[in-house]
Amino acid sequence: MKSMVKMTFRWYGDSDPVTLEKIRQIPKMTGIVSAVYDVPPGGVWSMESIAALKKKAADNGLEFEVVESVPVPEEIKLGSEKAPQLIENYCENIRRLGKAGVKCICYNFMPVFDWLRSELEHQQADGANALAYDDAAVLAMNPLESELSLPGWDESYSKEELKELLTRYQDITEERLWENLKVFLEHVIPVAEKSGIKMAVHPDDPPWSLFGLPRIITNEENLERFLKLSDSPANGLTFCTGSLGASKDNDLPRMAKKFASRIYFAHLRNILRTGDRQFEEVGHPTDCGSLDMYGIVKSLVEGGFDGYVRPDHGRMIWGEHGRYGYGLYDRALGAAYLNGLFEAVEKDFK
Repeated sequence: MKSMVKMTFRWYGDSDPVTLEKIRQIPKMTGIVSAVYDVPPGGVWSMESIAALKKKAADNGLEFEVVESVPVPEEIKLGSEKAPQLIENYCENIRRLGKAGVKCICYNFMPVFDWLRSELEHQQADGANALAYDDAAVLAMNPLESELSLPGWDESYSKEELKELLTRYQDITEERLWENLKVFLEHVIPVAEKSGIKMAVHPDDPPWSLFGLPRIITNEENLERFLKLSDSPANGLTFCTGSLGASKDNDLPRMAKKFASRIYFAHLRNILRTGDRQFEEVGHPTDCGSLDMYGIVKSLVEGGFDGYVRPDHGRMIWGEHGRYGYGLYDRALGAAYLNGLFEAVEKDFK
């Protein structure tokens, strides 16, 4: 029986130490998840760059149907006077990706930081290392006083740019961010419909406010509110278990079943909560962490989910060094585990 879902693998282009030749050898791997990385947020991707990505994947027997991500510029989230032109540029990217056969675009609406961790190489008992988060360690830093020194973020903005952005966001409440998101969706979703693309918003990671910045894609209530902003089938979710699961208040199996028909992309990984707003990333199986991975997959299948899946962040194991969270070995193990879960659940469900 062929699975209802498509297993995919994040690939960061030619500079990624995990090559397409290696990705293609993972059993049941159907395609890559990638993007055009040499165009800054707000720019228009060339058809040549998109076609080159598709060809590299196809040359290795892989599809390129999922983009992660087309970044949403800060000016759109801020609702500034520059937003209309940047939204039109975004729409043009959707049109071009649709012409190239892309079926799903993952994006986020997180102000300034699209993810935050306090450690990139947290040592674990078995000798692996992984991404980890400690809210107290993060909040002990003051970005407005140039004290922010988070791993992985030191080169994202200059200190001056970061301070300016955070100052501008002081007037952006959660409700104002919701309004700006609604404006964005009103423009891009009709274009996505015509282009044959499903838009899949990614939850905030972690799913709570930081440094006074509003975060709104965080829990069941807000996911429901988001989907009501546009009832179009082109408006949907990326269900990231690691992001949503960082909050003990989120019932992931319940949410997976409730929203399954509007989940177009699933990022499946486990985390171990080690305290209040504290967690570390672990192996994918249920017993490794705090999340019921079997229950989540079962809920997705029972809810009718038939979208794209990728094993999300992996640990660094077996002496591997590479892009933090995106090595080969642990993610390949995760893909094998998830394929097994889906096969078992789908057969039982049938």
